[in-house]
Amino acid sequence: MTKASTSAATAAAGPATAPPAGPQAAPQRPRGDQGAVVHRHGAALGPLGLFTVLLGAALPLIDFFIVNVALPTIERDLDAGAALLELVVAGYGLSYAVLLVLGGRLGDMFGRRRLFLAGMAAFGVTSLACGLAPDAWSLVAARVAQGAAAALMLPQVLATIHASTTGHRRARALSMYGATAGLAMVAGQILGGVLVAADIAGSGWRAIFLVNVPVAVVGLFLAVRSVPETRSQAPAPVDVPGTLLLAAALTSLLAPLTEGRAAGWPLWTWVSLAAFPFLAYALYAVERRADRAGRTPLVPPSLFQQVSLRRGLVLVVPFSIGFGGFMFVFAVALQQGLGMGAVAAGVALVPLAVTFFAASLAGPRLVRRHGSRIVPAGAALQGLGLALLAYAVWRDWPSVGTLALLPGTALAGAGQGLQLPVLFRIVLSDVPQERAGVGSGVMVTTQQSTLALGVATLGSLFLTLAGAGTAHMGHALAVTLLTQLGLVVLTGLLALRLPRAVS
Repeated sequence: MTKASTSAATAAAGPATAPPAGPQAAPQRPRGDQGAVVHRHGAALGPLGLFTVLLGAALPLIDFFIVNVALPTIERDLDAGAALLELVVAGYGLSYAVLLVLGGRLGDMFGRRRLFLAGMAAFGVTSLACGLAPDAWSLVAARVAQGAAAALMLPQVLATIHASTTGHRRARALSMYGATAGLAMVAGQILGGVLVAADIAGSGWRAIFLVNVPVAVVGLFLAVRSVPETRSQAPAPVDVPGTLLLAAALTSLLAPLTEGRAAGWPLWTWVSLAAFPFLAYALYAVERRADRAGRTPLVPPSLFQQVSLRRGLVLVVPFSIGFGGFMFVFAVALQQGLGMGAVAAGVALVPLAVTFFAASLAGPRLVRRHGSRIVPAGAALQGLGLALLAYAVWRDWPSVGTLALLPGTALAGAGQGLQLPVLFRIVLSDVPQERAGVGSGVMVTTQQSTLALGVATLGSLFLTLAGAGTAHMGHALAVTLLTQLGLVVLTGLLALRLPRAVS
């Protein structure tokens, strides 16, 4: 059925600003940058530039989720079975996740602004190909290419923010990035429902892809004017063995989990899953050897010696598994179980989107006062929301309405909004400037892979419990929500080990 889905460049339009420290000589590197070069007269991140790169961060995440509410229409229009529909989502998610770290490395080498522009242009072209696809296999191929384009664009966003800002401005930009990422994932399903129902000029589901084209054109225009160029002063060459092993490991895990249920769990799925731990260990061994030899591997094991990055990523995993699974399961349950249309199913998520955004904006002020304790507090709030949702579903299904779901979705959204932006800040807080692209790539790859893993695991649990009909869908949804609640409890407990201060 579907598959969910996840980041950074900064900009500066307008007059040049003084470098954060050091002499005024242009293009002198600001002190503390440790390898990042900021061109365009040392320009820092300006409002227009921040808006532009956040737009670039939102597009791939919106497109990861926007298909959830459109899949029934795609299935009817293109005569696609369940396995092909899985590939429409999995093709995008796999190429996206597999190439993210490489995209970050290429940005370090060739310039993050240049890669952001190339990724934005490619995303527009591949979105057009998705919208014009004549059959299901053409759509799958276009989605794979679209995921690759997203992987070029997304790592440049966080890397540019990290390389072009310091102090309070960086904390604010990262908080806005977290707010944008979370809101984009929710807004994707809302927007998808609206576009499918609107049937603009008879385009039906195709509008969910075609709408990206004018947005990409506007993004390119703004990026040329406002995004400063940054790159590593001593970029490392592409790590070919690491790239191939990372691709093989992620594919061996995500492909069978995504396709297995729809395909009836054939032999290749079990062989692939069995190969995953060996491929993961081979990746670690090759990267550790390169790291110790003084080379720069694709995923440097030494990067994980940073406590903030390591602990932050451990928290991102259960959070994203739960988030991705929830978005998929909720969309299917509302449409197939309650018979809601695409718009109504999207509207049911509006409270979650509103409270998520509000909590994200309040996050920086709360973090200054309470530090990392905001994360377990957010987990407690999200857990309460999920418990209320599970209770409403168990009590009133199948007559449960949007109003009965509102308290649970609102609390869950607020809790998520308190967690995600802070986790992003924690993960990148101690990453050196010269490793900004690698650090950003590792983080968004972790987020993207676990979003996909959440859809595959929680989605399979839900669909297995629901069976072929809708009679047991309420029970299946309640069990899945309680399973996610367990992940939220794990996130909250792990968050207690975070350093109190958040830089």
